Amino acid sequence: MKRITIDPITRLEGHGKIEIFLNDDGGVGNVYFQIPELRGFEQFCVGRQAEDLPVITSRICGVCPEAHLLAGVKALDDLFQVEPPPAAKKLRELFYSAFYVTDHTTHFYALGGPDFIVGPDAPASERNILGVVRKVGLDIGKQVIECRSRNHDIIRMLGGRGIHPTGALPGGWSKCIVEEERKTIEAAARKNIDFAQFSLKIFHDIVLGNKAYVDLILSDVYLHRTHSMGTVDAHNRVNFYDGKVRVVDTDGRELMKYPPRDYAAHIAERVEPWTYLKFPYLKAIGWKGFTDGNDSGVYAATPLTRLNVSDCMATPKAQEHFDEFYTTLGSKKVNGRYTPVHYRLATHWARLIELLTAAERMLELAMDPEITSPNVRTIPSGTIRKDGGIGSVEAPRGTLTHHYEADERGVITRVNLIVGTTNNYAAISMSLRKAAEKLIVKGQLIKEGLLNKIEMAFRLYDPCFSCATHALPGQMPLRVIVRDAAGREVETLVRD
Repeated sequence: MKRITIDPITRLEGHGKIEIFLNDDGGVGNVYFQIPELRGFEQFCVGRQAEDLPVITSRICGVCPEAHLLAGVKALDDLFQVEPPPAAKKLRELFYSAFYVTDHTTHFYALGGPDFIVGPDAPASERNILGVVRKVGLDIGKQVIECRSRNHDIIRMLGGRGIHPTGALPGGWSKCIVEEERKTIEAAARKNIDFAQFSLKIFHDIVLGNKAYVDLILSDVYLHRTHSMGTVDAHNRVNFYDGKVRVVDTDGRELMKYPPRDYAAHIAERVEPWTYLKFPYLKAIGWKGFTDGNDSGVYAATPLTRLNVSDCMATPKAQEHFDEFYTTLGSKKVNGRYTPVHYRLATHWARLIELLTAAERMLELAMDPEITSPNVRTIPSGTIRKDGGIGSVEAPRGTLTHHYEADERGVITRVNLIVGTTNNYAAISMSLRKAAEKLIVKGQLIKEGLLNKIEMAFRLYDPCFSCATHALPGQMPLRVIVRDAAGREVETLVRD
């Protein structure tokens, strides 16, 4: 049996490798998407004071510390049974909207976009942000840098730091903003809206205007019908910061909608011996293996699935693109809402629609009269919830859940994290296998461009493996080989 290894895989956060095994006939026998790194943040947190956790867990990843900060502080709100003032909630969401703009910009232009803007068969040395700038022009490259810069300034202004911010506190936020700061944020939000619309135009011109790319999006290579997960507001509209988690089946029928506190009643996690990342699935259906369809417990949580679970967008300009997205990709309306889109490469388009709605929401919040209120925190009484605190937000990569349990002193006794990428691990594995099966043909020379198209099957999920891996039950196999100066093995130490 021939073995093809893609290691390291590129343009993602964290580390991973793809193992493709070909059978004697030259076809694909199996594909493993292996995560060899262990982070174990759940164990690092045990024994710490609960109020430290949002700042500690934000260090899981330098790409999306804002998501962990807010999921963590919402878990503390629940743990300490405290309700933040309205202004604090709005500041949190404003902060998060600025983060969403930067994160989705990064993925489109630096991680996922090069496959389309530069081309999937282009040399690897050109499929990067520099290749994108060469293709679309230096002025556009400057706009990308300026977008990230102004939004990181907002994140720093609100959160105290540009990376690993510290502004979130149980019961609210650490500072209010004054009118001058509000005006700065308003101006940045208006520029963000223009930038988001500009990015959508680039997608229309370069991707949707290229028949080969459209055929690739609509091909069976990247098609998977799984359940969709995402957070929605009271009107079933996309919401990144707050709401209920909604799951719809492959036809768009609602399977469940629950508050984040109830996640354990609906989601279970499966462990496989060949990876440090777990496989969540829907408890109501059960684990049926790596299969899709309504009879499988596998689901996905991505920008695409957030659109799939929503009846509409919460902002007007994004709604226009939402309608175009579904009509262009052949979706029909059933009972007043679009049926899901399952073309996984369309996630890149959905991500840009989310970029626009984040920018619009940022402007709405910046224009809210309450945003400059000095009442930004309710001090917790000290009462600790015995069954723990649970907080959830929509990380750019999917639904993020933090679950903390603490003793009567507020010292953490147990932590469980289900991060965006963990939700998608089974779906990513299935997408990689299908892409390999469709693209690798017996007798065909396997070139680098073909392997990149297989990588595109995971890259569309924008996975972040830095924050996805667990330690269960807090240990890992360890093999230490001691050698002398000549390289001879002296002793081997093994911990299973």
